[in-house]
Amino acid sequence: MKNLNLRIYPDDVLRKISKNIEKIDSNIINTVSQMDLLMNENKGIGLAAPQVGISKRFFITKDFQDEDSEKFLVFINPTIKEMYGTIESKEGCLSIPGYYDLIKRHEKILVSYLDQNGKNIEKEFSGMQSIVFQHEFDHLEGILFPDKLPLIRKEIFFKKINKEFKK
Repeated sequence: MKNLNLRIYPDDVLRKISKNIEKIDSNIINTVSQMDLLMNENKGIGLAAPQVGISKRFFITKDFQDEDSEKFLVFINPTIKEMYGTIESKEGCLSIPGYYDLIKRHEKILVSYLDQNGKNIEKEFSGMQSIVFQHEFDHLEGILFPDKLPLIRKEIFFKKINKEFKK
């Protein structure tokens, strides 16, 4: 089992569009377990495969339905089917450490995905679960949270992080 490391902006893998998973095998399951450890170690609430250098369509998030649990949710080949309303929240990213900004997202979403057992699931998420799902889903599309900012704020944000991360 190889060790996973967080990929930090401007790593090119963060801008690639991820490919669907054809088969859920022990390699995927082991990677998901390692991602959970890495996410918790870094005090994250979600982690997408591209953030550990894998251009495949899967991610994990904390289960916000069960606040006391260490349980996490696994989303394989996820899609967003419907989106409702708008909500704004302060977002950060393990791949852009130390930077945060207010991002507009959909308040409620209807999604479908495979779980780690290959079961097809369709669910509606709202609030924090919706926000984190959308953030991690964006990673699969090569989109980072600052890309969601209004143009001027986006330019200022990237100028600041490009200087910091020496792109």
